[in-house]
Amino acid sequence: MLRTALRPRWLGLLVVALVLAALGIVAGRWQWSVAHDVARADAVREVQERPVRPLADVVGPHESFPDDGSGQRVSTRGEYTGESLLVVNRRFDDQRVAWVLDRFVVAESGANLAVVRGWIAPGEDPPSPPSGTIDLVGSLAPPEAPDESGGSADGELTSVDIAQLVNVWDGDIYNGFVFAVTEDGEAGAKGVQRVPPPLPDTSLQWRNVMYAFQWWLFSAFALWMWTKMVRQAARKDEADESAVSTEEST
Repeated sequence: MLRTALRPRWLGLLVVALVLAALGIVAGRWQWSVAHDVARADAVREVQERPVRPLADVVGPHESFPDDGSGQRVSTRGEYTGESLLVVNRRFDDQRVAWVLDRFVVAESGANLAVVRGWIAPGEDPPSPPSGTIDLVGSLAPPEAPDESGGSADGELTSVDIAQLVNVWDGDIYNGFVFAVTEDGEAGAKGVQRVPPPLPDTSLQWRNVMYAFQWWLFSAFALWMWTKMVRQAARKDEADESAVSTEEST
């Protein structure tokens, strides 16, 4: 079979098969990236198109976090208590930062709502939150799991663990937290940089995933087809040589 494969005809067809396989791999990778990009764009659009809802319409104190609550923008009114905590060892744009977490008492329920007002560089002191009654708009997020590594100092946390905050703040508490988007209509905040709310689940677009696998199967088929043709040609050559040998022996 190797002798047959090394003939100029089959070497030329091998080049064609390799080119087709390479094109299929490139097209498959492009479809795979489209599957991710489309999913991300859909997630961004889904978040942007969801209307801001009153906090009370989405979740109440001690209620389970709603299944569709992640990324939902909510509005509420209340006051910061000035008890800032730092959630350390966070990343933003490939740099280590600390989230500024404040206790916000919702006027309607009197319960505590954990609010990530923004981030600061490690070693900086958290700025005081605005005083008085605040109209807050934020993006809901589910409570984070406890960080078993520990290593936090007084006034520091390693995760937004609501169960841990229950032991720190008196009164009822919401089972979740929010990333502040605006305070009294202001998108910016003095002394901190806002934390962009994380996107909801960006599952793959399966149609594009199937296109990607089809292209990769095409690549494999091109190489398999060349191998099959060479094997058939080799068998034919062997059959012809055997026939010639038989004729010469007779």
